Amino acid sequence: MRRIQFYRTEAGTCPVEEFLDYLNPKQSKKVLWVMQMVRQMPKPPVQYFKKLIGTDLWEIRTQLGSDAFRLIGFFDGEQLIILTSGFAKKTQRTPKQEIETAKQRMKDYFNKKE
Repeated sequence: MRRIQFYRTEAGTCPVEEFLDYLNPKQSKKVLWVMQMVRQMPKPPVQYFKKLIGTDLWEIRTQLGSDAFRLIGFFDGEQLIILTSGFAKKTQRTPKQEIETAKQRMKDYFNKKE
């Protein structure tokens, strides 16, 4: 079973927690349900968990009606996923700024870990 942790900034804030707090209760319940599925399933369906092409990043994907939500993260080892951010998806492509922010946080995470 995978483990999921949330990235914390140098100031101690947690972007994923802030995103989850922004959602209404129904939305956050669905996002947490998908996260649990990603944790427990040996091979989650691509509709819920997908690697971002050309990166070391993965996204947890949640759809609720016409709303789409994404949590971006990366693996530390084989079973630990570090989630760096969340956002409401409004376009077909993942916004470049979201990818760049996740890459920077991944770099920061591994630098602090060393």
